[in-house]
Amino acid sequence: MMRAVRLAVAAMCLCGAAASQAAGKIRMAIVDGQSAGAYHNWKMTTPVLKRELEETGLFDVAVITAPASDGDFSNFKPEFEKYQVLVMNIDAPDWPADLRAQFEKYVSGGGGLVVVHAADNAFPDWQAYNLMTGIGGWRKRNEQAGPHWYWENGKMVADTSPGSAGQHGARLPFEVTTRDAEHPIMKGLPTEWLHLNDELYGRLRGPGKNMTVLATAHSDGKNHGTDRDEPMLMVLHYGKGRIFHTVMGHDVFALSCVGFMTTFQRGTEWAATGRVTQKVPVTFPTAKTVSYRVDIAEMDPGFLNGATEIVR
Repeated sequence: MMRAVRLAVAAMCLCGAAASQAAGKIRMAIVDGQSAGAYHNWKMTTPVLKRELEETGLFDVAVITAPASDGDFSNFKPEFEKYQVLVMNIDAPDWPADLRAQFEKYVSGGGGLVVVHAADNAFPDWQAYNLMTGIGGWRKRNEQAGPHWYWENGKMVADTSPGSAGQHGARLPFEVTTRDAEHPIMKGLPTEWLHLNDELYGRLRGPGKNMTVLATAHSDGKNHGTDRDEPMLMVLHYGKGRIFHTVMGHDVFALSCVGFMTTFQRGTEWAATGRVTQKVPVTFPTAKTVSYRVDIAEMDPGFLNGATEIVR
């Protein structure tokens, strides 16, 4: 009988310790549920993003899957206010007005936000969301969405000439250049490092307000690029909310890049807390070498079949 009591007490202590540990973590959620096409496979990339965040030991990660824009939202009650930071892995054309208002209240009131890759394609007509992302592409965006922003002579330049928003070439490795080495997300990272095969977004347009660019990449004209240094990583503020925006991360292979993982993990912590406690891994890529995690890349079943070959 005494042994059973001891076991019960031990089990209670373990449960209490686990609850205490979870309580000490950053409460967060990944928002997914829609993309503009199968080429942005959120059902495959969300588990990767979740694993990368959980590996840090800092985050308690939930997943909020929204209905498609033309779906039934009557039972969708996401309770954004429960979380310290939201990661947007969704490319939807619109949300109902009450949901947009709830989201705006969350961010402006101090909720953190992380925008990953095609999430900056989403919601082209939602003014507040476009202020949060700073820049975006596709979904019929043009000069009315704002200027094309790019880096030149040590600062961001706004090109107000007419034209569509968003373009990229073949998915090739490309060099990322740090532009704000003192920001907590970037502190300790190399000045230049190679990102794994990915879409190098260019000609993104938007209001660009309250936006600080942390890193850029040159969009090579020989790969259907703009021949300009395009923003890759940036931080913004919307009201009291901190926002980290990475345009990288097209697919699982791109997400397996140690450079992507590190900036994503650190950017999420910063958006939630305003600081970064994570060290730069020794496997971080250099200016001459890419670095990626095979175990992450294998989360795409096509990896072992050579599905990561270069495509346009």
